[in-house]
Order: sequence, then structure tokens, then C-alpha cells
Amino acid sequence: MSTVQTDVKAQEVVERALALSETDGCVVIAQETSDANLRWAANTLTTNGVMRGRQLTVIATVGSSEGTATGVVGRSNVGLDDVEALVRSAEKAARESRSAEDAKPLVEPGDVPVSGVGWDEAPAETSIGVFSSMAPALGEVFVRARAEGRELFGFAEHQMSTLYLGTSTGVRVRHAQPTGRIEVTGKTSDWSRSSWVGQGTRDFSDVDVTQVDAELARRLGWAARRVDLEAGRYETLLPPSAVADLLVYLYWTAVAREADDGRTVFSRQGGGTRVGERLADAPLRIWSDPKAPGLECDPVVFAASSAASQSVFDNGMPIGETDWLADGVLTSLIQTRHSADMTGLPFTPGVDNLLMSSGDASRGLDDMVAGTGRGLLLTCLWYVREVEPQNLLLTGLTRDGVYLVEGGEVVAEVNNFRFNESPVDLLGRLAEVGLHERTLAREFGDYFTRTSMPAWRVADFNMSSVSKAS
Repeated sequence: MSTVQTDVKAQEVVERALALSETDGCVVIAQETSDANLRWAANTLTTNGVMRGRQLTVIATVGSSEGTATGVVGRSNVGLDDVEALVRSAEKAARESRSAEDAKPLVEPGDVPVSGVGWDEAPAETSIGVFSSMAPALGEVFVRARAEGRELFGFAEHQMSTLYLGTSTGVRVRHAQPTGRIEVTGKTSDWSRSSWVGQGTRDFSDVDVTQVDAELARRLGWAARRVDLEAGRYETLLPPSAVADLLVYLYWTAVAREADDGRTVFSRQGGGTRVGERLADAPLRIWSDPKAPGLECDPVVFAASSAASQSVFDNGMPIGETDWLADGVLTSLIQTRHSADMTGLPFTPGVDNLLMSSGDASRGLDDMVAGTGRGLLLTCLWYVREVEPQNLLLTGLTRDGVYLVEGGEVVAEVNNFRFNESPVDLLGRLAEVGLHERTLAREFGDYFTRTSMPAWRVADFNMSSVSKAS
């Protein structure tokens, strides 16, 4: 087993791998991570910890008269002594592989505005100190929750990830990315009622656990009365968190190559993609931007493998602000340079954040509740799964909070449901879209934390059956 040479810089490992390369091209990605976490249950801290790790990926390319083949090998905890074996493994894999369909010339330094910027800097690190302002307030919240007969369960996690990308063409890119989230579930002392609140963050300076607890308490208060309803179509309000779960799934399927192959909801009948087609009459915008305030993310492509949504040949290509939906019209799909050539559309690589807004939005969720005669407030989606890719029909369960709204007020908790809806279809049926705000998806927040979403009002959300889940 290898032992990490912690005194060896990631940049040295990257340069060593490139120097050892004996094939036509080489791309090396080193990722240095540090993680800190707090966990609690029943109003008591249970664990905390800090972890560090390194992952090295070597991508070798070999050209021939038939094209260019690639070999990709990645390992964790790699030191200088391990690098040559990794490079030789990648080169062997490339020589034994068929030509890559997505082959393109490797990116040149002139193509990358940030090449070389900060390359010599050390990896960014986190520590348990990132929770220094939040932890005392958390203790006070525990005391208050205990006194009021509530129990809090949850965790806070923070990661600093620093990526170093080096290529045989001379590209050198370093990018440090903070990622944090807090998730809290509140229960009454008899565990008969529960509610959930989550928040994404870069550094926890914007996390107010007192406010989080207040929202949990408010929702548990709503559940003091219980009403059972049958399955059916209900006017339903979805908060930004639930909207994020639906739109993150939509975004993950918005891949041009798969659409062009006729396999997704974004495929046009008769061939090609639906780019240019109107999906909603409302002035809806869905977009990504690596520079979005508070949601900043990777400014260039870092791809450790090739797939329909990314290509190792695109490593280092700049990522810009991209409209996926503009004024209700499908504008772009996730593209590699290869799929962009295939579809005849611009190169629009995937971005690690997602935002949605409506040009006529004027109200937040509370105002939307106040404007509701009778409907449901659906706070959390759970176990979301795809049923039919051709229309992106999703199914899933409600969890930790479905409430009845009457006369502009939340008056009771409602039983859980299974739902069946397509987020693409919903875009065309939205009765109201609220103001967007930073939020955290409940189910997909593990993988995709940088979202800013509005609340939705859907006139006929399909609760397909009653669920016994609690």
C-alpha cells in the first residue's frame, strides 16, 4: 500500500507525471481535498473530524492512422514514487484501446485565460475552525429545542478541493473550490412529526442556525393538526429546495449527445435536439455561471473521464455563463467539443451550479402561501427516480412535511404521497414562479450544492397515490 508523501506538492506530482510521459499527449489532474464535519443527534454533538486526501488521474493519448486513443488511470494517495507506474499504466491502456470518438487536439495555453494563474500556490484547506461561529449558536439551539420538546438531528460538512491540471501542451490551471452544507431534521419528542431544512454555503459565515431551528419549529407547529387526503391533482406550492431537486435532475439529463441520439426528453422527433423549441410561455430563465455570486465554481473543464456529458480532450477549456433556457425557449444543452461538432451547436460544457428565475416574479414563498385559497405546501421530495426518459417522467415520495394551506395560512400536516411529474412538462404548466434564492436540494444536495431557485405554484400537481412512508 502506498503512503502519501505529504511533503511533496501536488504540482510536483503533476510535473513528474508529465515529464515521464512517452506518448503523444498527456493530461494530469491532481485533486487535493480536506474535509471537516460536525454531526449531532437528539440535541447532542456526536462526532467531528477532519480528513485529507489526494487523487491523481493520468490521461495518456496515442495517435495512429485510425485516430487517437486514450488511457485513463486514477489512484488516491499518490506520492512521487507511485507516479511512473501510474503513467505507464495509462499509456498501456491507451495503446490497447480503440480510437476515441471524442478525440480533439489537447487544449493550448492560449486557449485558457487562467493558465498559470496561482499555479505555485498551496492547496486550500479547511479545518474544524470553519464552524467556529456556528458551533456556539448550535449549542444554544440544542438547549432551546430540548426545553421546547424538540429533538434535532443533522450534520454540517465543509470541503476545500484544489484541482491542479497540467497538460503536455503546456496548460497549467489551479482552482480551489469550497463546498459546504448543513442539513437538520427536527422531530417532536414522540417522533410523530418531523421537518427538514438544509442550506448550501461556501464558508458557513452565512449560516444562521437559530433561523434554521426557527423554521423547523414553525413547520413542526404546522403539523400539530393532521389531515388525511386522497391521491389526486392538487394546487401545490413547492419551495426552492423541492424545485432544486426537480431541476437538478432535468439539468443532468440535458446532454446534447444523448438528445441527438434520440434518447431523452430533449430529442426532437425526426432527429436532432429540441434546442430552439419553446418549453414554457412564461419568461423563464435557467442558467449557469461559474462567477455567480455565492455559487462560484470551476472556471474551466476538469474531466477525469469521458462520457456523453464531458470529454478528457476538453480539459482546460474555459466555462462561461450559459443560458439553458431563455425566455421559455430551450437555448443550450451540455456539450463537449465533439458533440458540438455533431449537433452544429455551440460548445457549452457543463457547469457546477444552476439558477432559475422568472422575469415576472415578485413574491417569495410566504407571500405565495398567503395568496393561496386551498392547496398543498410540499416542502421535501425524496427517492426521486426516472420512469420514462422520453418525457422525463419522474416519480418519488414526499417526506418530512406536506401541509394543507387554506385561506392563506398553513392549517395542518397532510399524509405523504407518491408523485408522478415531469419537470419539463411542469415548466409549461407553472401557475406562478416566485423570487429565486440560494437553496439546497434535499435528495441531490449530496452531489450538487450550488443552486438558486424560486418557489413554484403548480395548479394540478399529480399526487399519484398515498404513501405510508413517514
